[in-house]
Amino acid sequence: MPTDANMPHPGLTGLYVITPDNLGAQLEPKVDQALAGGARLVQYRDKTTDHPRRLAEARALMALCQKHGALLIINDDVELARACGAHGVHVGMEDSPLQQARERLGAHAIIGVSCYNRLNLAREAQAQGADYVAFGSVFPSSTKPRAVHAPLSLLTRARSELALPLAAIGGITAGNAGQVFQAGAHMAAVIQGVWEAPDVRARAAQIAATAGTAGCT
Repeated sequence: MPTDANMPHPGLTGLYVITPDNLGAQLEPKVDQALAGGARLVQYRDKTTDHPRRLAEARALMALCQKHGALLIINDDVELARACGAHGVHVGMEDSPLQQARERLGAHAIIGVSCYNRLNLAREAQAQGADYVAFGSVFPSSTKPRAVHAPLSLLTRARSELALPLAAIGGITAGNAGQVFQAGAHMAAVIQGVWEAPDVRARAAQIAATAGTAGCT
């Protein structure tokens, strides 16, 4: 695994679970299971306009993250992140600009940026004060089958050129998570690879263990 002098925030390593749209009433218990299995970060991703429900769910997930000593990141919605007291927000090319998010959430907020398969975007995000960047899709993804491909070699190059934590996303499973950590990622962002498992806690523990083996925790 590539090494670097700037070690990441201790929470920005390991298994990073992203909530899908279809958990419904199972959202809280399954997130609790994933956290118990070793997930270090949870990204709450809900693009609906049901603001009261979204706020209630985000606050519930924040409580779970606090219980487990994990970080809660809100996808795209800076105001929801403020309202629920989340640790930070994740933005994309078409989402809230990084600077706007920083102004609203403050200097201590964790702000992650999607960079797809473009290292130049990651360089720009680093220059603007991002706390981590994400590359993907590393493997074919059932969640976003038309996503651009970010090869493992890009993670290795980014690890050597950037001084901030890297997240890999897209088609990551227990069977291939080790490859993204060995290539240079600090975090493996996983959706279906965790939630579709019959035992979420065991699956989370399996993926988290690959991070530990690679020295990313």
